[in-house]
Amino acid sequence: MDAPTCPEMCGPMRRDSRPMSLTYKEHNLEAMMPGWYCECCDQSIHTGEDMKYSDRTLNRLKARAEGLLEPEDIRRIRKRIGLTQAAAGDLIGGGPRAFQKYESGDLLPSRAISSALLLLDQQPNLILCLKGSKRTVSPTKGSFKA
Repeated sequence: MDAPTCPEMCGPMRRDSRPMSLTYKEHNLEAMMPGWYCECCDQSIHTGEDMKYSDRTLNRLKARAEGLLEPEDIRRIRKRIGLTQAAAGDLIGGGPRAFQKYESGDLLPSRAISSALLLLDQQPNLILCLKGSKRTVSPTKGSFKA
């Protein structure tokens, strides 16, 4: 992308990162926001990739505020228990692309996913319970069938 011109007509803008403060439920996070910035005024322009960075940063802040796992922890635990992203989505939940989104920071894990991963981090052998035969719940008795 060529350097855009400032909307206030100051001149060409410069690609840079500037400090950004985010607040969510009384939790704060400081980050450097990439974008096109004017040298003369407060104008900025942000691309889709810049906004993706902003969204991921906000998701990280929400995860911290809500006590959910952050992307690096999700990746570490998934690898520790020996699962691909697709296999983790199938066994733990969320579908085949969920763990790609959790690990990139594009999607927050649910409390259930975070809790399951925390349990598997403490007791990796519990993955065998998930890898065992597929079980379904009987609609009439509430019991498990193999």
